[in-house]
Amino acid sequence: MAEQPIGTLWGVSAGPGDPELLTLKAARLLQTCPVVAFPAGRQGQPGVAQTIIQPLLSSHQIQLPLAFPFVQDPGTLAAAWELAAGAVWAHLKTGQDVVFATEGDASFYSTFTYLAHTLQNHHPEAQVATVPGVCSPLAAAAQLGMPLTILQQRLLVLPALYAIADLEAALDQADVVVLMKVASVYADVWKILQRRDLLAQSRVIVRATQADEQIYLDLRDRPDLDLPYFSLMIIDCDRASSAPQATQRPDFRLG
Repeated sequence: MAEQPIGTLWGVSAGPGDPELLTLKAARLLQTCPVVAFPAGRQGQPGVAQTIIQPLLSSHQIQLPLAFPFVQDPGTLAAAWELAAGAVWAHLKTGQDVVFATEGDASFYSTFTYLAHTLQNHHPEAQVATVPGVCSPLAAAAQLGMPLTILQQRLLVLPALYAIADLEAALDQADVVVLMKVASVYADVWKILQRRDLLAQSRVIVRATQADEQIYLDLRDRPDLDLPYFSLMIIDCDRASSAPQATQRPDFRLG
């Protein structure tokens, strides 16, 4: 008797918020896979990835919300990844493919990475594939109407909860710096940018491409912005750059 084939775990990039930024491959998999997983939202509300993909799903598909706590404790996080991998494996081992939809790009600071690694640590035979998509810095630059980088400019991206020393070094080394999830350290960042005279060349984008998007084009008079979790900052450190300035489009929601 032939062994039961094992399904494939697909990491599907859902993009930053606008459903039209899904790739054709991502949309096909979301519509055809029997099991669709995604990070569970907080306080009973749907998460960003679930909201993006929901119009594509049908009633015959199994929807599998997986809990990933917003904490830094390694033990708590590892336990959550273990539970999520176990829930996914329960379907894969029966031969069902599972799509895991993640906000942004599945290879760019994504929860999918931890899920896939945990799954393969316990089940090396598991097949994992990734569908690339639009990550938030690229979406933010597009919403600003500006290139993220040009010519020989050096780009440096810092994830959340970076040390201030790391930011100082980044500003010295790069021409363009992107700060992911900047909300928790915004006040300290603002002071550093003020000292370096970079506030006029820094922009904050909140929930890029989503309906409640906000954009702040000049931070010189904004030392106390109260920002939500999904906020990023783009800093142009290259004063000699010939890059065009951000243009304000009629549909911008400016803060």
